[in-house]
Order: sequence, then C-alpha cells, then structure tokens
Amino acid sequence: MDVLMDESLAEKYHSNSQRARVMTEPWIEAHMYCPRCHTDHVKRRKNNTPVDDFHCTVCGAEYELKSKSGRWGKSLQGGAYSKMIERITSDTNPDLFLLSYAKDPARVTDLTLIPKYFLTPSIVKKRKPLGPNAKRAGWVGCTVDLSKIPEQGKIAVIRDGVMLDPELVRDAVRRAGKLEMASGEARSWLLDVLTVVNDLGDEFTLEEVYSYEIALAANHPDNHHVRAKIRQQLQALRDRGVIEMAGNGQYRKL
Repeated sequence: MDVLMDESLAEKYHSNSQRARVMTEPWIEAHMYCPRCHTDHVKRRKNNTPVDDFHCTVCGAEYELKSKSGRWGKSLQGGAYSKMIERITSDTNPDLFLLSYAKDPARVTDLTLIPKYFLTPSIVKKRKPLGPNAKRAGWVGCTVDLSKIPEQGKIAVIRDGVMLDPELVRDAVRRAGKLEMASGEARSWLLDVLTVVNDLGDEFTLEEVYSYEIALAANHPDNHHVRAKIRQQLQALRDRGVIEMAGNGQYRKL
C-alpha cells in the first residue's frame, strides 16, 4: 500500500484542517479496505453526511475519520457533549479511524481503528460551558480520553509507515468483537474493568482489582455495589476468553 498522499489536492486551501481533509479522505477511499469483511475498499459518503465518512458497500460497516499532523495524544476534541453521549450510546455509531500524517512529503504514518463499542460515556469528558460573551454562550463541548480505551480497542492498521497484514487486522477486529455488548452501561463497566486488568500483570488477584474501586466508582456514580460489579465483569471477561480463573481469588490473562 502506498502511504503517500496527493498534495496537489490541497494546493488551493490554506486552513490546515481543510488541507488535511482533502488529502486524507481520498487516500482512505483509494487505499483502505474494510476491516470487518473482505472488501478491498471503503466508499466515501457525500459531503456533510453526519458523523460517518465512509462505509462498506458489502457488509454495511460505517467509519468516521479523524486526522492529525503528528501522532495522536491522549485525547481528541469532540463536539457538543450531549450530542456525543447520544451518539455513542446509539445503534448507529460508526467505528473510528485515527489517522496520523507527516509532511514533506505528505504521507500516512499511522492508522488506528477503534471499534465503535469501545467508545463509552466514561471516556467522554464534559468541558466548561462557554462564557456569556462567547458567540455560542453556554455551549458545552467535550473531549474523548483516548488513554482510557483498552489496548484491545486500538487496532493498528498502519504503524510507522508500514501497512500491517490485513488478515491480522481483521482477526484483531474479530477478537475485539467478543467484548461487544448491547447496553451502553454494561459496555462501560466491562471495558473499564478490562482497562484495570490490562494495567495489572499476567497473573493478578481479586484484591488487586479491588484497589481500583474508587476510580471505578467515580466512573459509575449511580452504582453503589462496585465490588459486586467488579466480580461480575471479571466473570464476563472469563466468558469472553480474555482471562481465566485460577481459584482462590487468582486470575490469569489468556
């Protein structure tokens, strides 16, 4: 796969965001396959289509593209907080492509896929309302905390300018699919506990997971039985083949 982008498409634009859009979107349509099936290309939506930028004409998967010069940090800027929460808890939320590019020459350096079920309310942070003198006074925006997405939900497609084997990418998507849950709150709990498990060693104890109780309670303030919920989610991770129980409060990653 050619990671070079067509810089001539951006010649008449001065805004960095516009230049990025007119280079990255055609590149995705020309070079990106569908990670959810064996289709060789995804198709670009018409301009001004809400949320999703691309779709697969075979399996129907939908994708949103976010691009950035240089590597992505720990967060990305979202839109309105209420709209973001409504969107990620709906059945129509698309998967997310995070694309990093370099200049001189313009080229894709990294591309990461985040399956839609890894985007949960607990990673969306509300910003302060805009002040009374702002054009949109009172408007409340948000940021998405990428650092809180479990590693299983950050599937590399291109790393350091090298395209990874599409079948390995699709296999990672299939394995990540075992963590999909329909309910937004149940999904948030499962992924929050998975993040804790990822932070621990290959073998860990129930007491080690309990040590994250305060942080988990902060993410789920309406739940007053956090330890019971932790045990429930560890069982769910066991059922999905992520961990196994070794007995006496001991667990092992698979």
